[in-house]
Amino acid sequence: MRTWSRRSFQSGLAASIATSRLFAARPKRKQHPDLRGKMGIVSASLSPHISDKPNENQIRLLDLPAVLKDDLGLEILDFNTANFPSLEPDYIEKLRAAVEKSGCTATNLKLNQKVDMNSPDTETRAQAMAVYKKSIDAAKLLGCRWVRPLPRAETPDRVRHIDAFNDLIDYAGERGITVLIENFGWMMKDENSVVKLAGEIGADRISVGLDTGNWENNEIRYPALEKTFPLAVTCDFKARELTPNGADFDHSAYDLERCFQIGWDAGFRGPWAFEHGHKDFATAKQHLIWMREQVETWTKRAIQTAN
Repeated sequence: MRTWSRRSFQSGLAASIATSRLFAARPKRKQHPDLRGKMGIVSASLSPHISDKPNENQIRLLDLPAVLKDDLGLEILDFNTANFPSLEPDYIEKLRAAVEKSGCTATNLKLNQKVDMNSPDTETRAQAMAVYKKSIDAAKLLGCRWVRPLPRAETPDRVRHIDAFNDLIDYAGERGITVLIENFGWMMKDENSVVKLAGEIGADRISVGLDTGNWENNEIRYPALEKTFPLAVTCDFKARELTPNGADFDHSAYDLERCFQIGWDAGFRGPWAFEHGHKDFATAKQHLIWMREQVETWTKRAIQTAN
């Protein structure tokens, strides 16, 4: 596939006018102009290929920023705690130096520890909050602007859930970090779940990190994206299995271009953090490059249509 120059891509995007479908009853998205048009990955995409003691077919997390920029032509890093050998300051400072040296940007830290901030047990909740707050400290040191606590499978008690969010929001806010809601776990069955929770917590306190792949089925996916994209400040643009089709690939699980277009029509302009894995490292990188090229192509077409 022939791609157009990155300079033309960025210039055209900067010239586009973001027309968001904002509804008075919903919280409004907080704009991040410096991330418009930016693309990257969710680090968990490459989890099988990241190790603190890598073999010849793996890399260290510290090597990921250079691979992202040099091999994939991307720059946004949405990190996952599952990929971290340590959250101690000495390690985080090394990782931040690697991010800065590569010219990449760390945007988000997904807090994927197996803890329960909604537990009815006071001690369990306290332990969860201690783990999350240590992670927020790491996110601050790493230079992230967002953190995302992990939604669990079971539907939480609403009062405890919002109280826990408010505790995290206060702690993160003191460190210049915003907490995100992501459509995962119990939220994936309800197309209104993200919008409703964001409204209950408050538009001035919470933001949304949307995952295009995390809805239970396609009947929910597309209307949920239409309702949620107007709130999103970042997007995990997820692809399931990609199958070769000549020089191209097919994605049968759901319509990737439709997901992109729903976001574009809602005024979302990035960052797009690609989430897709493959057991073979070279193939995983090939697929992520293909996803980058698709979003570049769709973006160019959307800009040309608007002009």
